Amino acid sequence: MAYRAIARSVAVCAAATSALGALAALGAGSAAAASGSITWTDGSSQFTRTISDVSPAEGETVTVSTQFARNSIVDEYIYNIKDRHPACMTYVDGSAKMSNGTTDYPYANPEVVADEGNGGGYVRVSFSATNWPVMNRPLAHQSPVFSVQYKVGHDCARGTALTTGMDYGGSLGSGLYPTKGPSITVGKSTSTTSLAPVTDARVGQAATLTATVTGGSAGDPVNFFDGTAQIGSGTLDATGTATAQWTPTVKGAHSLTAKYPDSASATGSQSAAVAVQVADQNATSTVALAPVSDAQVGRASTVTATVSPAAAGGTVELLDGTTSLATIPVDAQGHAAYQWTPATSGAHTLTATFSGRDGVTGSTTTVTVSVADAPSGATASTTTLAAVSGAQVGAATTLTATVSPASAGGTVTFKDGGTVIGTATVGSDGTATLQWTPATAGQRTVSAEYSGAGTVNASSDRTSVVVGGGTGGTGSFAGLGSLSGGK
Repeated sequence: MAYRAIARSVAVCAAATSALGALAALGAGSAAAASGSITWTDGSSQFTRTISDVSPAEGETVTVSTQFARNSIVDEYIYNIKDRHPACMTYVDGSAKMSNGTTDYPYANPEVVADEGNGGGYVRVSFSATNWPVMNRPLAHQSPVFSVQYKVGHDCARGTALTTGMDYGGSLGSGLYPTKGPSITVGKSTSTTSLAPVTDARVGQAATLTATVTGGSAGDPVNFFDGTAQIGSGTLDATGTATAQWTPTVKGAHSLTAKYPDSASATGSQSAAVAVQVADQNATSTVALAPVSDAQVGRASTVTATVSPAAAGGTVELLDGTTSLATIPVDAQGHAAYQWTPATSGAHTLTATFSGRDGVTGSTTTVTVSVADAPSGATASTTTLAAVSGAQVGAATTLTATVSPASAGGTVTFKDGGTVIGTATVGSDGTATLQWTPATAGQRTVSAEYSGAGTVNASSDRTSVVVGGGTGGTGSFAGLGSLSGGK
């Protein structure tokens, strides 16, 4: 039959209309699918449109089907179908199919338009003139059913009736029913909220609170509470995470929760309570540098920093101007000492910075030291650091430095990178040894700094050491060179 482009209008008196589509629940999704169906007639044609769940939740898949039937002996052939859906719902690939009641015929490549610009999209399929005859009702098995599936998206409005419909063209004309329905009302998502553990909380010190929400949207607020008192708020990012800074004012036990309030897309939720023990406020430290009166180019002088309150823990970094000289562990008396060998005369600004330790804040101090020229007639020295092999994490390794001239005396400071390992006295044979227990694996630079003594100037050497992870031997590199007369 020839195609007649005659637009049909929906009959005022439909044969039967189900109100299920209009009565979709407005709650947070449905525990069981609530299908909706509408039947209407247009001339001698009858259409039944069914949606498997008219009140779905975000992420669920709904099936939309339309049955075509005739109550006339005149057959109609369907040429094309355009199934209309809300733009926030996504077509499920491969789901479009036509069924004649006994056999399903998938439609592999429908035309899919996600959004026409009017808040709706469609899936369109076309058939040949001899496919899918719609015959009179007694031959119901020949009344074809077109079905398609959509997935409910996050950006679907909640609690709002979203229209669906369909258009089609056939041998007897065309039918335009873009809002016939049933409508779909997406319920709010059910949210969950969790609060990450909070560690190292301390009075007067900011701690980061981190909440994770499922079901929410980026930009939604999350509020944090200590008991019933709100202590901060944040907004969800794209990963569903919100953070806030909390500075406790009272030590002791605290019970923290995170609350996600009702939003346009999800129901509210609250995390389980997280118990947090807040420690007392950090004690304030001071660090002082003892006067250095004998500083001289090429000779080591002892620089001593004293931390108060005195106790072992933390480190002191010593700088000459902007140059880091060493990082020294603080001992039980609060002292950190270093053998400093100036390379130039004149005024030097020494800075000692205490890192702080558990319960104690950091601090810093600065002094100016006058460095004299090197004495005339001084003797140059050489320091040689023996190659280190077989170093392993957690195992003691002997470091050996040899100073020439051998009878000079003085001390050798050994360093792992910039951190002082310890100091050893140079023996009568010119050697100084120290036990070193590496804490981390990998390639390290170990150095030996000779202090100088009497008329003998300072010198240094360094070597590269490969430290194994504690499961076997590793190689090492030879010394990187002896630096006579200074560092």
